[in-house]
Amino acid sequence: MATIQECRAALDRLSDNLSGADGDVRGAAALDRSLSCHITDLDVTFAGSLDGGRIRVDALTPGPPRGKAEIRLAMSGDDLLALVDGQLKFAKAWASGRVRLEAGFRDLLRLKSLL
Repeated sequence: MATIQECRAALDRLSDNLSGADGDVRGAAALDRSLSCHITDLDVTFAGSLDGGRIRVDALTPGPPRGKAEIRLAMSGDDLLALVDGQLKFAKAWASGRVRLEAGFRDLLRLKSLL
């Protein structure tokens, strides 16, 4: 089982990947939105924002998200690590229910290029 520190490091790597992306991926990641990532097996939530193509984590709280972020993710810590390491494809994980993504319709349309 992934640790909180490994999950935080994975979010940092994901942020680095997004900020260095080109084309459609960079455009999709350029949203300025509040963001939460609930790690279900650890029952913690990383809260922050997607800002200019980077993920900024402002808080780590126990349990599910306390507020409703504009973009909400939920998954196990192992799935987060596998996604960031390229061992798990987001679309497959989302379709199978291993990863939950909730956002407004317009944001989902912009984020589709990340899938």
